[in-house]
Amino acid sequence: MGRPGEQSNVSLKRFESMLKTNDVYFFDSEEFEEIIHHYLEIGKIALAKKATKLGLEQHPSASSLRLFQVEMFIFEDKLEEAETLLEELQLLEQSNEEIYIQKANISSRKDNHKEAIAYLEQALALTNDQADVLSLIGMEYLFLDDYKNAKQQFIKCLEFDDQDYSALYNVIYCFDYLQENEAAIEYLNDFLDKNPYSEVAWHQIGKQYYYLKDYKKALAAFDFAIISDDGFIGAYLEKGKTQQKLKNYAGAIESYTVTLGLDDPTSFALLRIGKCYEKLGEMELSLQFYLKCVEEDGLLDKAWIAITDYYFRKKDFQKCFYYIEKALNVDSENVLYWKRYAAICKKLNLLEEAEHAYRRSLELGDTDIDTWIGRTDLLIHIGEFKAAVENLTQATEYYASHPEIEYRLAGLYFHLNEQSKGRFYLNNALRTDPEYKIILEELFPIVYQNQLVKQLISKHQNPSL
Repeated sequence: MGRPGEQSNVSLKRFESMLKTNDVYFFDSEEFEEIIHHYLEIGKIALAKKATKLGLEQHPSASSLRLFQVEMFIFEDKLEEAETLLEELQLLEQSNEEIYIQKANISSRKDNHKEAIAYLEQALALTNDQADVLSLIGMEYLFLDDYKNAKQQFIKCLEFDDQDYSALYNVIYCFDYLQENEAAIEYLNDFLDKNPYSEVAWHQIGKQYYYLKDYKKALAAFDFAIISDDGFIGAYLEKGKTQQKLKNYAGAIESYTVTLGLDDPTSFALLRIGKCYEKLGEMELSLQFYLKCVEEDGLLDKAWIAITDYYFRKKDFQKCFYYIEKALNVDSENVLYWKRYAAICKKLNLLEEAEHAYRRSLELGDTDIDTWIGRTDLLIHIGEFKAAVENLTQATEYYASHPEIEYRLAGLYFHLNEQSKGRFYLNNALRTDPEYKIILEELFPIVYQNQLVKQLISKHQNPSL
């Protein structure tokens, strides 16, 4: 049995005083349990370990302290020592559920989740606190990706304790993974019949309706969540998202704005408010919120992109350049930034910088056809024909027989006087899509006038010739 809180604090102060003075005070085993439990809860493992050691020195046969010793061994990954100690304890106390729980913990650490479940089922038969053990069994089924059985365990947890919101979230997670949205709604409705003011259940049922695109029912559910708890930030955010889907942008702004007063502003809410003002045509207000957003979270790429797109639409390319450079200073590995940087540099006629930006995008894993083509056309424009060929050759690994690539390769090879390769790619391109020959005419006007090229095009247009 736990002692009153005041007495627990006295024990804790005495223990910490003992550590400072190196004196040795006596504590009974229950006091040590409370001290160790306190340190484990606040994450001070070293102090929990110290208390366990001192506790066992004073009470070497106390099974509760020896179980804490097992916990320390498991935490330090000393699984063999933990198993040995558990075997000793099991001989003395075969009906102690905690022994089976720790055995399950070790099995789980070894990725033997079925064995862990077997131990937990033994603990379940012995314990008076079935909800906690059922939750542990549910987690083991999750580790096995057995969402059906995991869901059943968490549902049983809620039968014991309908305020266990961790179990409720896990139930819904399983429904979501199994794509059983209708079944999730049915379960949540039953849950709400017994718990009509459960803000978490209303929030979760709203999310299910949102996923099913039934936005009006989703909105009603989020309103009920807010009625149940008017400080529930998540419900306001989801309500705002739903109002956006219903094109009620003024209402969405109002919902997001409430969250700013409930807690520190989130970049998500600031960005969403900016997007809503943009939809309402309030461009200056939208910009203000995008700027607040990057102040709050400099790593949110959507906000930096929104700012650069704002100035891009206004054709203020110098400001575009200023903000995209700031974004790249924050995150130089972001493909979306480099693509925007390339487009802005092209507008400012900074062609070599634009080519470099396209190259960085590709180096960072971008495989978009427009990036390959954009870089190629810049290389052609600045006279780097061999580099353009190399770039397109790499692109063919992702886009085989793509007319935009093949017409460009044909033009480049004819330009470099590699007639056979030029003919090969031109024939391929003409077979794939003859309409795209305009690429050749625009990018390689001299090649387009080449007699051999004219003959090949004519032959494709009139196969009988």
